[in-house]
Amino acid sequence: MDLSWLSLRDANTQWVLAGSVLLGLSSGLLGALALLRRRSLMGDALAHAALPGIALAYLIGGAKQIGLFMLGAALAGILATLCITAITRYSRLKEDAALAVVLTVFFGFGIVLLTYILKTPHGNQAGLDKFLFGQAAALVGTDVQVMAAVAAALCLVTGLLFKEFKLLCFDPDFGKGVGLPMGGLDLLLMLMLVLAVVIGLQAVGVVLMAALLITPAAAARYWTERLDRMVLLSGLFGAGAGVLGTLFSQSAPRLPTGPLIVLAATAVFVVSLLAAPRRGLLARVLQLARVRTRVRRDGLGRALYELAESTGQATAAVTTTELEQKGLERPTLAAQLAHLQRDGLVRPAGDRWSLTPTGLAWAHGLVRQRRLWEMFLMHEADLGQAPVDRSSEDLLSGVPVPVIRELERLLRLHDLEPRLRPAAGGEESGT
Repeated sequence: MDLSWLSLRDANTQWVLAGSVLLGLSSGLLGALALLRRRSLMGDALAHAALPGIALAYLIGGAKQIGLFMLGAALAGILATLCITAITRYSRLKEDAALAVVLTVFFGFGIVLLTYILKTPHGNQAGLDKFLFGQAAALVGTDVQVMAAVAAALCLVTGLLFKEFKLLCFDPDFGKGVGLPMGGLDLLLMLMLVLAVVIGLQAVGVVLMAALLITPAAAARYWTERLDRMVLLSGLFGAGAGVLGTLFSQSAPRLPTGPLIVLAATAVFVVSLLAAPRRGLLARVLQLARVRTRVRRDGLGRALYELAESTGQATAAVTTTELEQKGLERPTLAAQLAHLQRDGLVRPAGDRWSLTPTGLAWAHGLVRQRRLWEMFLMHEADLGQAPVDRSSEDLLSGVPVPVIRELERLLRLHDLEPRLRPAAGGEESGT
């Protein structure tokens, strides 16, 4: 396989790579704020709304002028933003409906203008169709310089107003209460999205720009709970997607750069979705498996204790049939008993099982915590007795100590205090 493209000595490749990185960085930063502000579709609406602005700019200028196209796209995006704000504020439509209306109307108008332009004598030479899906390979030095200036301005404003944007995302009412112009900040954020969309149209196009705004932010959301880290990760993911998409497109010249950048961002999202340490699907599956194992283990310990408690003997041995009658599942019972035996908590006696001194202390704690929790539900939470399928110890961890003492008193009052107690020195004892 020819890997000479990795040298990146070609000037055009360098411009495309630089432009893609800048686009991914700025889009990722703003996309994180848009995602938390619940404006995920705003980028999509603004990208589609930019098409009629580009078409009108061509009709006014009469030739392909990138600067004029960008100005037309920006003005159309600003107009779309104002329309969305006005529809939301002065009508009964919700924001999602306003976004849908503006997106479809502006994009439809843009398609009409584009079709008209393509039917003119020189319409095919305008290159306006490239703005639908992007053509990153057409980026030149002046385009990248404009992208760099806009991306730097967006990053600078995001950094300077980070605290204000944090309030806008999480508690705009508090921000309004302390005198901050939250409406103005919201409008500023949408205008910044307009600029991010405008500099990305030539690279990834109208159709795919929304994916570059939201996908890195959605991936970053899986890795952290802090806004500052999420914004930084989102920008890095976007820049990384720009690098990967450019390199892959250079390895196969017939593949378009813009869609490959979006696919690279999607790959980052899929990895985050699966492998993120706390929010990823694999982590959730492992956590659920651990919880289920713990619940089954605790349930078996309580069942062994309660069956022994009913006989009044700590050394009482019970059969698996008796355990099944306590609601334990036969398919997993043998494996659970084997695990408890390896941990020194139970010991076999023929076809019966009994708790060891260590197991008796462990099971006594489980039963006591379970009964305390049931008392809490009945007397403190007013919920009545309810089944407990999670660790009672965890559930009681936040209950104040005086409440715990009162629950212990109620256990003795209702004669629910566990009767089998582990004796000092590890000796087994009955009641």
